Amino acid sequence: MMLSAGVAAAADCTTPAAPQVDWQRCYMDERDFTGHDLSGSRLRETSFQRADLSKADLTGVDAYRARFVSAVLKGATLDKGTFVEGDFTKANLAGASLKDADLRRARFFRASLRGADLTGAKTLGAELLNADLSGARWIDGKRVCAENSIGQCN
Repeated sequence: MMLSAGVAAAADCTTPAAPQVDWQRCYMDERDFTGHDLSGSRLRETSFQRADLSKADLTGVDAYRARFVSAVLKGATLDKGTFVEGDFTKANLAGASLKDADLRRARFFRASLRGADLTGAKTLGAELLNADLSGARWIDGKRVCAENSIGQCN
């Protein structure tokens, strides 16, 4: 099929996990991506509900409005990624790195961010209701949230 100039081809949701993969609007629910390198990928509006992304590399991804509901992202690297309006409800991001990530208007309802690094992250409008921030490094890069920091960094 020929495409006219300037028109991008549709995402191929069957493409194997790799850096710079285009999985826009795909369903990757309940899949295992443990340790996979997805850096620089286009994951806009993609669903990763209940997926395992432990220790995955999501550096620099475009995951606008992506859904990580009940996903496991323990020890994952999300540095410099765009997660604007992303949904991390009940996700496990313990020990994850979110340095310089764009988390504006993202939802972290009841998510675990224990020991996560949020240095330089943009959090304007982010919903942290009942999120566990115990031991997380806050956006200023200096403060470490106290144990039992629920919903805010104490």
